[in-house]
Amino acid sequence: MGNKSNRSRRYTEEFKRDAVALVRSSGRAVTEVARELGVSAEGLRNRVGQDQVDRGQGRRAS
Repeated sequence: MGNKSNRSRRYTEEFKRDAVALVRSSGRAVTEVARELGVSAEGLRNRVGQDQVDRGQGRRAS
C-alpha cells in the first residue's frame, strides 16, 4: 500500500498562513509551492482562494 496513511495531516495555523503568504509573495504556481512544502495542491489552492475572499479580492462559489 505504500507509506501514506489514511489519516490527514494536521498543520498549524501558522504553517497554513505562511504557505499562503509564500504563494502570494513568490509569484509561483500553487502546485509548485505545494510540491515544495509537501502539501496537497488542492488544499493549498483552497486556502489561497479563501485568503483572497477574506481580503475582499475575490468571490467563492457556495
